[in-house]
Parts: sequence; structure tokens; C-alpha cells
Amino acid sequence: MEFLALSWGLIIAFGVILYVLLGGFDLGIGILSILIRDPHQKDIAVSTILPVWDGNQTWLVFGGAALYGAFPLAFSTILPLMYIPILVMVISLLFRGITFEFRLKAERSKAAWDIAYFAGSIFAVIAQGLILGTFIKGFTLLDLSNLHVFYPWLNSFGFMCSIGLVLGYSLLGSNYLIIKTTGKLQELSYKISSCLQYLILLCFIAVSIWSPYLDPAIKARWFNPDYMPFLAILPLTTVGLFIYHWYSLRKRHEIAPFWCAIGMFLTCYIGFIISIYPYIVPRHITYLEAASGKSSLQFMLVGAVIMLPVLLFYTFHSYRIFRGKVTEPIKY
Repeated sequence: MEFLALSWGLIIAFGVILYVLLGGFDLGIGILSILIRDPHQKDIAVSTILPVWDGNQTWLVFGGAALYGAFPLAFSTILPLMYIPILVMVISLLFRGITFEFRLKAERSKAAWDIAYFAGSIFAVIAQGLILGTFIKGFTLLDLSNLHVFYPWLNSFGFMCSIGLVLGYSLLGSNYLIIKTTGKLQELSYKISSCLQYLILLCFIAVSIWSPYLDPAIKARWFNPDYMPFLAILPLTTVGLFIYHWYSLRKRHEIAPFWCAIGMFLTCYIGFIISIYPYIVPRHITYLEAASGKSSLQFMLVGAVIMLPVLLFYTFHSYRIFRGKVTEPIKY
């Protein structure tokens, strides 16, 4: 039973990080669209993600469905507490998808759809940051009758995480544009990435200092003398990736900055898992306590073994098909 529950925890964690990395850069391009003044360049920026953005959202759906089936107690506990930011995220993502279609055909109202595209992107990311910050900070579980006046996601650490996520997704987006574009748009992307990397470093330092003091359990884990030599690998790796990211931008490398940014996200994600393990509802419900019955987990695992390779192949194949530079806006 423990192996099945842990397996599903890892599967959900894998789906979430894939969404963060793949959906992150396309949300980041939506946020950066406000900085791209030239309409032609903005169309090219949007065109870099048009063939793949909807496939990226598949991993968010997969993660949510897997959480509902494998850990129903966690799903039913988290959803009421985080209902507003989850609702804002879902509506923003749906609204953002609509703007892709309308801005392609709009003429006089295109500027309005561009603003809507930016708004849908940034509100989705802010909502995700509030959810992330609340998970790290931990929940306070109240009687359901009090939930209408209790908003655990309204906390200063959550807003700090939202700022960090907006900057992080924007960095992924600008680095992706470096790979996919040429000329003035690529040069603008280099400049944006060069500025964002320093802001992200400040956010990383702030969150790293702040998070151990959110809960005694987190502090005890990270400052345990037995664990510190191993845990120190994460911040040292992040610093090393930042240095190489800075070097790659100075040397005008195209691919390396994007992979460095992905590496920084991965180290932060591993640190997040270390901070909350073994809880799936932090400091209240472990993944074992929240897991479905053994037969349910086994039945779902058969489906996951079949579907995960299909999703991975679809993701890989779509990026392979649409690889290369985008020099003209996509029209359909």
C-alpha cells in the first residue's frame, strides 16, 4: 500500500513539474507580451507557442485528475480552502485560450485582446503562486462552517511566491523566445532575460531565508546537521546554474539559458517537496492517510502506465514537429 501511494505521489509530482516547465514558458510569454510594442513582433511571440500551448495544459488536467482519484481526502480538503485562487487560475486559463483565437482574427479590437491575453496570463500565474506559497506555509484547518470567512491563501509569503513565479515564468518565456526568434525580438528577449535573472536571484534568496521560519518542522529539517551536507547540494546547484545562465546570456548562447532556467526550477521544486514531505496537506494529512484504497490505486496505475507514455510521446513529437525558428506570424 505504501509503495502504491508513493508511486502515485511521484506520478502527480511529475505531472505538476511538467506543467510548470511547459506551461510556464507559454504563460511567461503572455506576461512579456505587454513589453513587446511592435505588433508584428508580438504576433511572432504568440506564434511561437500557438502549436503547443494547449498540449501543455494537458499536464495540469492530468495532475488534477490524478489527485482526485489517488488522494480524494487531500482533494476534498484542499479544494474548499483554495477555492478562490483555483477558480481564478482556471477562469484565467480558459479566458487566455479564448484570446488566442480572437486576436488572430481581430483588427480594430486587437489591442483589447492583447490586454486580455496579458491579463489572463498574469492572473493565472499569481493564483498559482498563492497556491504554492500556502502549500509551503501550511494550512490551518477549520470547521467547514467557518470557511466562508477564512482565506488561508491571503498571506504575505504567498504573495512573495506569486512575484517569484511571475518572474520565473517570464524568464522561461524570454529564454524560449531567444531559441525561437531572430532579429530585434531575440535581442529584446536577451535584454529581458538579463534583467530578470537578477530579480529572480533576489527572490530565491528571500524565499530561501523566509521559508525555514514558516514552520518549526521545515527549519528542523533544513538545519539538521545530519542532512545539511546533502541539502546544501540544492542551493549550490542553483547558484551554479545562475552563474552559467549569466555567462550564456553574455556569450549570446541560444539554448543554454533556457535549460539553466529549467534546472533552477527543478532545484526549487525538489526543495519544495523536501519541505513538505510526507504531507500532501502540509502539516495535517500525509500522502498515506489521504490515499485511496489499494484496489483503486492499482486500477488507476494500469491506466497511468498506458497513458503516460502516450502523453510523453505526444509532447515530445509536437515539439519536434514545430521545432526551429518562427519568422512569420502563424495564421489559421
